[in-house]
Amino acid sequence: MLFDFNRFSSLLLIFFVHGFVYAALLYRKSLIQDTRSDKWLSLFLFLCILYITPWMVGFAGWYDAQPYRDVLFYVPFQHLYFIGPVIFFYVQSLLNPSFRFGKKESLHLLPGLLYLLFCVVMVVTDKLLLKKYFFLASGADPDFDTWYQLTGFASMLLYFFLSLRYYNLYKKLIVQVISYADMVFFRWVRNFLVAFLIMLCVKVVFFILGEITDMSYWDTWWYFLVFAILFYYIAITGYANSIETKIGFQPNLLQYRPALLLNYHQSSINDLEIMEEDEIIDINSIPTVEPIPSEEINSWKERILQLMQAGKAYEDPELSLTQVAKQLQSNPSHISKMVNKGFGVNFNDFVNQYRIVAVKEMLSNGEQKQQTLLGIAFECGFNSKATFNRAFKKVTGVSPKEWLQQNG
Repeated sequence: MLFDFNRFSSLLLIFFVHGFVYAALLYRKSLIQDTRSDKWLSLFLFLCILYITPWMVGFAGWYDAQPYRDVLFYVPFQHLYFIGPVIFFYVQSLLNPSFRFGKKESLHLLPGLLYLLFCVVMVVTDKLLLKKYFFLASGADPDFDTWYQLTGFASMLLYFFLSLRYYNLYKKLIVQVISYADMVFFRWVRNFLVAFLIMLCVKVVFFILGEITDMSYWDTWWYFLVFAILFYYIAITGYANSIETKIGFQPNLLQYRPALLLNYHQSSINDLEIMEEDEIIDINSIPTVEPIPSEEINSWKERILQLMQAGKAYEDPELSLTQVAKQLQSNPSHISKMVNKGFGVNFNDFVNQYRIVAVKEMLSNGEQKQQTLLGIAFECGFNSKATFNRAFKKVTGVSPKEWLQQNG
């Protein structure tokens, strides 16, 4: 097979091979651990290595020799209409165990399928019917036609914003329903979206440079190198961050105040399918603004305070809104409203305030002489050092060590 090894083709070949290996490893991992997110990330990496293929083999001599030239012309390598939906599905599969790929979701792939059909029509027309270049009479690779590149970029940008919106809704929801939100904020999703945004921004920069300067084919190679480095970072980091949340929800991405459906009693994906109809809970991720009688708020405040102060419910590191609602014989949606209206904070901050008070009390009693600061934090309901430090500084304005120095 023709392949001219040089610094342009060889560097991209390294990323191509490594990307393919990580895509295969992620797919294998998804089969072993039954993680749907790994399947979507594997597909994303596969689309990325296809994306850089024309430039890699182009510099290896394929555009200058047959039949390799026709392979590049007639086989679609840059699947721009697929990349956006795939990142959207990846984000959903990481954050939401109730996400399923069905008929509704398959509509997102329709533009990409239509482009594949267009490529089939080109092959049939040029190679079988006319037996000459018709669609490719211009001698240019259709993957790089301006209309396809611009609409493909618009598609990727749209799905980036949808994914960002989804992640932001998840963050608003999570602090309303569990007391260990920091543990499941999935900062990897944020980093993944930032990396993808950089990919889009670099593409814009090179497009502008190409319009205002006489950029050669060799100059654009640098864009594909940057793209390869970014997807290599995604491959390495994504492989180590495939943990999926167990809190199911259904957001409305089109509304400013979305109602979210929860299901977080399941212990596995299969359990979710069995319990879905019975366990879904209607809850608003944004504090309600509807009027509630002050007598009702005060009554519920007393009951919630009794549970937290006398019952020390905050000591449970995995305390959730559902558990509190069950103990108070109510529903999570109502308890969430009472916490928001009665105390002016979300559920996560409300519980952490009690944990901080308990930590400060133990420190004032000299408990730090008997055990570590982290041990005290765990005893009071925290489940990680990072969460404890962030919560402590948020409540007191200083770090735990600074507080000890000031009050020691």
